[in-house]
Amino acid sequence: MSKIVAVIGASSNRGKFGNKALRAFERQGYTVIPINPNEPDVEGHRTYASVLDVPGTIDLATVYVPGSVGVKVVEELARKGVPEVWLNPGADDDEVVERARELGLKTIQACSIIGIGESPARY
Repeated sequence: MSKIVAVIGASSNRGKFGNKALRAFERQGYTVIPINPNEPDVEGHRTYASVLDVPGTIDLATVYVPGSVGVKVVEELARKGVPEVWLNPGADDDEVVERARELGLKTIQACSIIGIGESPARY
């Protein structure tokens, strides 16, 4: 069974990292769940407004939203019980990182696309 990854800030714009990550994770065999309250679907996948709307468990999340939204996102990830959170460049605002740690989330501050062995330039 494949791991389930929530792509927070998924986008239908193929030039954005929220789209590149979705395609990279899918290519690596993950089940991808796009999260974006402003998109009905991304790359053929139904999009959810929040991880709290996703039925079932999520194994990890990769975050592509600005810090102004990030604190709310990490609070929702903690409530959902997501055990691993990648805070990608641009989403790793100090306040977001601090709040994620306060909530006990395992955070990784790095590019998740590279972290799974892919290159963002490929997408």
